[in-house]
Amino acid sequence: MTHLPKFSAALLHPRHWLTWIGIGALWLIVQLPYSVIYRLGTGLGRLSLLLMKRRAEIAYRNLELCFPQMSAAQRHEMVVKNFESVGMGLMETGMAWFWSNRRVARWSQTQGIAPVKALLEQQQGILLIGVHFLTLELGARIFGMSTPGIGVYRPNDNPLLDWLQTWGRLRSNKTMLDRKDLKGMIRALKSGEIIWYAPDHDYGPRNSVFVPFFAVEQAATTSGTWMLEKMSKAHVVPFVPRRKPDGQGYDLIVLPPEDNPPLESAEATAAWMNKIVEKCILMAPEQYMWLHRRFKTCPDGVPSRY
Repeated sequence: MTHLPKFSAALLHPRHWLTWIGIGALWLIVQLPYSVIYRLGTGLGRLSLLLMKRRAEIAYRNLELCFPQMSAAQRHEMVVKNFESVGMGLMETGMAWFWSNRRVARWSQTQGIAPVKALLEQQQGILLIGVHFLTLELGARIFGMSTPGIGVYRPNDNPLLDWLQTWGRLRSNKTMLDRKDLKGMIRALKSGEIIWYAPDHDYGPRNSVFVPFFAVEQAATTSGTWMLEKMSKAHVVPFVPRRKPDGQGYDLIVLPPEDNPPLESAEATAAWMNKIVEKCILMAPEQYMWLHRRFKTCPDGVPSRY
């Protein structure tokens, strides 16, 4: 069972003061008009492109691996837009944690939520596929405002940030589960809950299989989807939290439920899931987390891709 962090006097210790200052600054910034937040976020992102050189190299390499047909000029344009999204991702995290429901609703629109509500009324479990867009914190808040579920997360090593992210995410979720708590996820799905689940990162060789992802023929992909689906028979519902251009707000696009995943093997399920993830990414490719070393785990005999 996941034990959620709680606020304690220890979080006020001087060693956390710098983090508190950062949190306070973020809170102040997200009180500004959204047009100002947008300019600050994209500007911070362009600055981070100059400072985060290793992460920029990873983004370029991921795009080269996934889209070999993309020209160098197109990759550069995508990376610039992606880093603007990195800056906005920080702002959107603050918006997700500190904005009121009213303000979030004012700047967002949701499409395709009716089938999800119908499944919940029938007490059908839903595996909500939250691809790692840089908008993911705000997307989860928007989704949870109308259909709260259970988030899956990795506890933060910083106890203050661990408490804060849990507090922020519980503003529109019922509870949180550690991503290693597979039994807890299965119980929740069988009882008709929504489980927010991200199967698109490289989580290392343990419990992974190698299947295609875009142009990469052997991408390490979690076998967790296969285990969850095999044991829960939940409906798979992908969603895309997409930032509109030029500071116009957000669209939360819920795709139709997928009811018949191939379950004959972990590889079959993972390959099927990667196709869904690809479809989601292509709806807002510049907003995806290309900075992650998605292909760091290689099959035996394959040299490092980075």
